[in-house]
Amino acid sequence: MKRIIALTAVALVTTVGAASAMTSPSSVELNEIRGYAPNADLSALTSKQVGELQMIIHGSDREAGVWVRAYLLNAS
Repeated sequence: MKRIIALTAVALVTTVGAASAMTSPSSVELNEIRGYAPNADLSALTSKQVGELQMIIHGSDREAGVWVRAYLLNAS
């Protein structure tokens, strides 16, 4: 019984940690985006939008900066 409670507690902490990580973009991610769009206001971006921008940055397109700026112009 104690083992089940302990495993449940560990699972809950892991889930809560992962959920909070998904809701707030890290400063590393935002700084990476700022490298492509230095003057952009990133304060209103959702975690989904940050993820999409990360996909653009880490994709194979050599003109990622153009795509990041275009995305940010259309996101606002």
